[in-house]
Amino acid sequence: MTIFKKPTLKFSDKKREMPEGLWTKCPGCSEMVHHLAIEENLRVCPKCDYHFSMGAIERIATLVDEGSFEERDAAMSAVDPLGFKGVATYEDRLETYRKKTGLIDAVITGSGLMGGYPIGLAVMDFSFLAATMGSVVGEKITRIIELSTKEKKPVIIVCASGGARMYEGMLSLMQMAKTSGALARHSEAGLPYIAVLTNPTTAGVMASFATLGDITLAEPKSMIGFAGPRVIRETTHQELPTGFQTAEFLLEHGLIDEIVPRAKLRETIITILGNLIS
Repeated sequence: MTIFKKPTLKFSDKKREMPEGLWTKCPGCSEMVHHLAIEENLRVCPKCDYHFSMGAIERIATLVDEGSFEERDAAMSAVDPLGFKGVATYEDRLETYRKKTGLIDAVITGSGLMGGYPIGLAVMDFSFLAATMGSVVGEKITRIIELSTKEKKPVIIVCASGGARMYEGMLSLMQMAKTSGALARHSEAGLPYIAVLTNPTTAGVMASFATLGDITLAEPKSMIGFAGPRVIRETTHQELPTGFQTAEFLLEHGLIDEIVPRAKLRETIITILGNLIS
């Protein structure tokens, strides 16, 4: 005869849920990292140094001297020259990303100081339509280059892009020639241009101003290339080398000058400016 009855364990039907937005799974080490730890570390994983994407506004704040940045062409916005139709119109997509990011387009440009050195600066933001280069992106970058040439300032462009903006067709591709031409005139004036390549920098941006720097820097493990690895593999029918299209691979093969962790980017650029301008 059983004297003691085995207690019945009752489980709640409610699952314990982790609050959304507090923790992020790092793509580099697969560890769960608190968002505050990432933000306080310049959006770099404190465990494995994986560099998360950083927005243009945040990026500018980490680079320029405090209070020195003056934005240019802030209100310039894209139009729909082709009357693009699809699941959503081009105008609908632009409006969606404007609300989502608080940006008008995929680049912020302006003038400022870095370590006391006057510069022209353009910073692309991948969160806005994958930082695709349309007419506004090309025009804003061209204008800041031309202004910097006129004012005899170095230019720094922080690049990130998924390529040309298909919604604008040929007008998008024309920005490659326009930005490259402006940089050629900047170079003829004897003024330096520093390109900073972040993850990812691809296609039309890679084939134009991203690779025209007098000095070309890159963040660690950034994907950098024109066409994607799968496209190249299927076109050439060859196996690609290990690490192909990473910043480390390109440094080894001489396409970039240095890989710089985000925490050291500002001081590295200031050192370069001091050597080029002095």
